[in-house]
Amino acid sequence: MRRDERKPSHVRFRTTFRNCVYDLLRSRGYTETESDTEWELAWVDKDWIREHFDGQYLSDAQRINHFRNHYELTRKDNLVKNLKRTQRHLLREGRDDEAAAYDFFPGTYVLPADYGLFVEEFKTHPPGSIWIMKPTGSAQGKGIFLFNKLSQVTDWKKDYKWKGDVQKEKEVAAYVVQRYIENPQLIGGKKFDLRLYVLVTSYSPLTVYIYRAGFCRFSGYRYNTHAKNLGDTYVHLTNAAIQKTAPGYDASAGCKWPLTAYKLYMIAKYGVQTTDKMFDAVEELVVNTLLSVQKVMINDKHCFEMYGYDILVDDTLKPWLIEVNASPSISADTMQDYDLKFGLLDDVFTVVDMETKLGGAVEPTVGGFDLIYNNGHVRPDKGMQYSSRLGNAVDRERQLKALHAKHSKRRSTKQLPLSIFATPAVRGFGEAGLMDADDDLHGLQSVLVARTSSMAKVWACMCVLGR
Repeated sequence: MRRDERKPSHVRFRTTFRNCVYDLLRSRGYTETESDTEWELAWVDKDWIREHFDGQYLSDAQRINHFRNHYELTRKDNLVKNLKRTQRHLLREGRDDEAAAYDFFPGTYVLPADYGLFVEEFKTHPPGSIWIMKPTGSAQGKGIFLFNKLSQVTDWKKDYKWKGDVQKEKEVAAYVVQRYIENPQLIGGKKFDLRLYVLVTSYSPLTVYIYRAGFCRFSGYRYNTHAKNLGDTYVHLTNAAIQKTAPGYDASAGCKWPLTAYKLYMIAKYGVQTTDKMFDAVEELVVNTLLSVQKVMINDKHCFEMYGYDILVDDTLKPWLIEVNASPSISADTMQDYDLKFGLLDDVFTVVDMETKLGGAVEPTVGGFDLIYNNGHVRPDKGMQYSSRLGNAVDRERQLKALHAKHSKRRSTKQLPLSIFATPAVRGFGEAGLMDADDDLHGLQSVLVARTSSMAKVWACMCVLGR
């Protein structure tokens, strides 16, 4: 159904955003409300969750786009804490192979708390090794810098020394410091990372969808690790918010490349098997990250969350987790970007199913979303060429049309009274070859619609009326 053809809906939405998500909600026929309480759907920022969620009573019909303590996954310090904790737990239980799978994040420390441990680690690396520092709660590349000397760490905050005054330590903004991945995969000599969209509808059981159509974010300048260029964010940081400010930036072209194009590039250069193995490792990274926070995340039936995963692939084709965003940008830089995010959000709300058209079903594919974990790994059919469908093309409109047709048929047949199927007339359908021996009573609802003539249906109804 085209964007301008949606019928008015009973769903009221509350949002402060005026970008792609606002356009999408209006296009679905949802009605905007300014009320803080009278809504069915709230698409709000993280600050609203912190200020209002705990004091809000939510009815069964209300849904909101963040989990209560999403920061366990999306704050850089909490993410590292949970990944390390999970790794230690698996090792204690002797599950070494599973623990080894958590090798997708570089050596990381939280400063100032782990400063002593970091210094010891720093000394074990060759002189000139590059590290990166990031504020724990910032986004869009703000406050990030690279360094290769310890003196550069203390110089950036000249008012404080992390060794000594305990009171002052508490006043220092928390940062994470990580080994910088110096060997990223390059295309055209430029660094890039992957932005992927992951939808979690429940943490108990853990239910995870991943969107096929992400994109690569490119830096605008050729990559190098010369000491004199460590401060050049246009070389080292791929955040679109930073690259848009670079001299010579072409706003009409942007700095993004569709994931489908990247996958075709990979297949052409490395072959199908190697490419599929890399994308499968990316999906495994996503699932393991979510499993690391599953037990600490407060599950709530009213909540769902779309995360923006930033993943770097190195020159050995190993994926590394950079961070997970609770509020990935849904503003568009180009028309292509707008179409991607519009379709992405449309599919999010189809999965969330505000109109209950799917009847609570957990579908394996919804538009561009593929189910990859549902209380256990979900694998594609054995006949599939790819084990990961990330970057694969999908005809969203055709898939959604088929999905809605399937559930429309289910809803229409569900309305038939079950008493019909207890009549002698209906029991005789099997003898007449109109139903299979293994059709059960509920399955016969669809059998009636699909296999019987209109006269047979009238006959069945007359039998019911005569009882």
